[in-house]
Amino acid sequence: MLKIPKEEIGNCTPLFGADGLGLDSIDALSLVVALEKRYGVTVPNSEVARQALSSVDAICKYVEANRKA
Repeated sequence: MLKIPKEEIGNCTPLFGADGLGLDSIDALSLVVALEKRYGVTVPNSEVARQALSSVDAICKYVEANRKA
């Protein structure tokens, strides 16, 4: 149900909003749960989530900065 084909998703493509993939709050929750399970990374609040989940690149940087060794 993405707005663009997966092959066209770039590292800087916005994940939310009309100009991006169009993900919603349920998708954000799924991403947060997956980050916690897979990488042990917590997203403490919606402000952090807005920045950390803004693009694929932002997720990578957030995980690298907050991953528990």
